[in-house]
Amino acid sequence: MKSNLIKDTTMQERIALVRKWEEDEGCESSGIDLMDFYNDYIDGKREIAEINAAYSTSYVAEFPEEEGKGCSMGGKF
Repeated sequence: MKSNLIKDTTMQERIALVRKWEEDEGCESSGIDLMDFYNDYIDGKREIAEINAAYSTSYVAEFPEEEGKGCSMGGKF
């Protein structure tokens, strides 16, 4: 698997990666625009891990058994 680090990718590859997450992870129903969310990654300013680490949420799952379903926000990288 090819590295997704900024130094190992072009802007076009980073855009394609984020678009793929939108399609594959079902994020369209989450209300989060991944192109906007990962804009710093696309622009080569911050790595995926940095953006994911800075993300926090204040919601509580109504049905905890369903946690983990839906948009993973690229967190598997």
